[in-house]
Parts: sequence; structure tokens; C-alpha cells
Amino acid sequence: EEDFHLLVKQMAEKEKDCANRLFYLALPPSVFKPITSMIKACCMSPTGWTRVIVEKPFGKDSASSADLSDHLQKLFKEEQLYRIDHYLGKEMVQNLISLRFGNMIFGPTWNRDSIASVTITFKEPFGTQGRGGYFDEFGIIRDVMQNHLLQILCLAAMEKPVTTSPDDIRNEKVKVLKAIPSLSLSSCVLGQYCGDPDSDHPDARLGYLEDPTVPEGSSCPTFAAAVLKINNERWDGVPFMLKCGKALDERKAEVRIQYKDVPGDIFNGGTVRNELVIRVQPDESVYVKVMTKTPGMSFNLQETELDLTYKSRYKDARLPEAYERLILDCFVGSQMHFVRSDELAEAWRIFTPLLHTIEQDKPQPIKYKYGSRGPPEADTMAMQNNFVYTGKYNWTAPVHT
Repeated sequence: EEDFHLLVKQMAEKEKDCANRLFYLALPPSVFKPITSMIKACCMSPTGWTRVIVEKPFGKDSASSADLSDHLQKLFKEEQLYRIDHYLGKEMVQNLISLRFGNMIFGPTWNRDSIASVTITFKEPFGTQGRGGYFDEFGIIRDVMQNHLLQILCLAAMEKPVTTSPDDIRNEKVKVLKAIPSLSLSSCVLGQYCGDPDSDHPDARLGYLEDPTVPEGSSCPTFAAAVLKINNERWDGVPFMLKCGKALDERKAEVRIQYKDVPGDIFNGGTVRNELVIRVQPDESVYVKVMTKTPGMSFNLQETELDLTYKSRYKDARLPEAYERLILDCFVGSQMHFVRSDELAEAWRIFTPLLHTIEQDKPQPIKYKYGSRGPPEADTMAMQNNFVYTGKYNWTAPVHT
């Protein structure tokens, strides 16, 4: 308590007239409660606003998250709490709302009648890099899927909000989450990377279990793929696949919306499904894969793209870092890109049964080689859920000159 009184004294020495206070809790969850209690008791601004940024993880399951939320709501009003998920600060994630609701071209086809499947992917090309002990406490589902990927799903699937006010947007996100049944192990593929003995890179030769900070024999997944269903009029029957993993073949985060086959094909099977791809990182871009006639005398079809790559189209534009945007939002009091307590509760409702099953039954994750695409079973699951991979065409970012 003495330390907090000292903090207040030092803040008061710097403050003049009306002073606002913003506290950023980049702390282990174990100390959230005592720290926030002391902030409320000692550190609230007497002349301006006080706001608190809370970093994930927001608990480990429904019960622990609810306990933390109840504690915080006893101390602060909802408008004082900023639960930060840095993916909501990324340019292309924020662009989802503009793309969907600012363009007539997408709206009429953004539904079960035209879309075959939606895949949201997060890939990292490196392993735990000595942080395995921390990672093992949470695993890839808590670290990435339950928060980052689920938030992107909400923005891709939600109905049009009444306005762009923070609460109108967050109300629609909650409606989507309420329509998603909780996940079971049968809807998932879990993997754990092993070393590649033929690699030239020393990190790649080490598997997850060879990280000295990882508990011996750990069954913690470093890769997860899951199929979610949304039981509403717009999305009934459309699989939403979330995939995330470490030690994979590339760094990538994207939303891939694959459209259905063209009905009444007149091109003898020469068409390939259209795709709308929103690439979050790297090389922020939006591109649509379309069929067109090959140039010249022939009448064959080929796959190409309509491409908006930011570094080519907006050469001089500066894209702020995600945290930079979000902390500015805190200063101005905008909660549009922050997670509300009821959103958080629904997210944990979806994932808690799966997480408890994994912890209790300890299913052995499928081994995959460092630097690979992940377990082949994930590709099989995608094909079983209306995703068609042809392998005929790969998008490459335009060269920036």
C-alpha cells in the first residue's frame, strides 16, 4: 500500500489542474485483483478520468474469467475498463467493417447462399523460443484462437450495426457469439511440433518438448484447427474454420472467404471457386481471386486476382502499430476496438468445455515437423467442411517500387 501512496504522490507532482490517469496492466493474471483494488483505493484521479487497460489472458476458462470480471466491475464502471486484444487494432481487421458495410458489391453475397466456407488463419514460423514454460500454461487455443481469431470471426460474421458507435458494434458481435454452440474435441485437430533434424537452423532442429522450460511429456498443443458453426439465418450450414499454430511454414494471418461453385458450369470444369482474402499480416492487402480469359487467341480460363495491396496502393501512408491505435483510443475514450464483459463471457462459453476436455483427458496431439504446414489431418478436416484447395495459383505481394 505504501508503494501506491508513493505513486500517487509522484503523479500529483506532475499533474496540473485537470489530470487524467490511464493504468496499463501488463501483469500476470495472479496479481490483477490486488493491483486493481489498490488502484481503486489510492490512485483514482480527483480531477479527471481514470481508465484501466487490462491485457489478456482474461482468465483461463469461464469461471476464472467471470471471477475476474466480477472483481473489476465492483471497482470500475464498464466505460473505465479497456480489455485490450491487439488484433482489434490491426489495419485490416478494422477494415472488415468498412469493406462489408461500405460496399454494395459484397453485401448481397455475404451469406449462406453464396459462401461455401470461411477460414481464419494465424501462422508463426517460429517455436516457443525458450518461453515454453509460460506457453504451456495456456496453449495455442487460449493464446490465439479464443481471442484473436474469434474476434475476427465476429467482425466477419456479424450483422450490420445500427451505427458505428462502440456499443452498437459490440452488440452485434455478442449476437454472433450467442449463436455459436460450444466446441467439442471431435470438431478439432490438435498438433505439437517436433524438430526437423535436416534443418540448417538450430531452433528448427528442436521440438516443443526439447524446450528446457516445457514440462516433460507435455501434451500441450502448439497447433489447433477447429470448425465452428453459427446457428442463424445468414450462416446456417457455413463452416467457420479457425487455424493457428507455431513453427509452421510461414508468417501469416488472414481471412479467406471461399465462394460456392458457379452453378450451370459452361466451361467444362475449368472454373475455380472465387475467394475474397483479407490479409492481416504481413503485406496488408485485400484481394479477390477471379476467373478470366487467358490473354490472346485462346478461350481458356485462368485464375487471377483483383488486388489492393496497401504498400503498393498507399505508398506514402503510415500504418500505425496496433497498440499505438488502441492506446490512442483509450485516451479519447473510444471502446469500439475493445472487448466488453458479455463478449468475453460468450467467448469463454464456446471454448471452456473443449479446454476442460483437453486438460482432463490429455489427448495426445498429432506431431508435425517444424517448418511444415501443420498436421495433414487439418487439411482433411478443411476439405470435409466445404473448403476446396486446388493448388493451381498462389498470390504474391506486388513489388513495391
